[in-house]
Amino acid sequence: MTIPNQLTILRIILAPIFAWFFLSSNLLFHQISLLVFIIAALTDWYDGWLARKFNYMSNLGKFLDPLADKILTSVGFIVFIFVGVLELWMVVVIVVRDLMITILRIFAQYKNQSFSTSFLAKVKTFTQMVFLYYILVLYIGKSVNFLKFIPRWVFEILLNQQLIYYTMLAVTLLTFYTGISYLYSNRYNIEKILRN
Repeated sequence: MTIPNQLTILRIILAPIFAWFFLSSNLLFHQISLLVFIIAALTDWYDGWLARKFNYMSNLGKFLDPLADKILTSVGFIVFIFVGVLELWMVVVIVVRDLMITILRIFAQYKNQSFSTSFLAKVKTFTQMVFLYYILVLYIGKSVNFLKFIPRWVFEILLNQQLIYYTMLAVTLLTFYTGISYLYSNRYNIEKILRN
């Protein structure tokens, strides 16, 4: 198994480990969860770099890499349901849309079909990751000792319930729209895949 694929599998393994640390009542474990998430995210960049530089391309990698990405981001959103930061229905929309499109793309690759990805879909992915890091860093940061010099009200403003709700709503609507747009723009390819 190539190193990029090993890193991809590591990313999948780190996702539930991150969730376990994050959902612990131990403050130190909260901080460790952020480190675990960052390491997992870095493996995504590094395995892609290795694959391109040394031509470590494989069918297994094409299957696992996008799936690992969605598992990590999905788990990242899901844990915030349990701590009352994010709404269940919004997370469900994001997770279902992303996993559905990812599985569809993987299946298309298996059938030697290429699906186009719009610029807006890339914006969606970027927006999701920025928002996820935003709430993750702030939620954990408010309990980190060396950040105690930052007034508590700063965290309260940045983690304001309405701010989080409407930002997440915007991310959810963008995710839903790009999902519908993706299905529509690739409808002929989808029909071919389903027929075959």
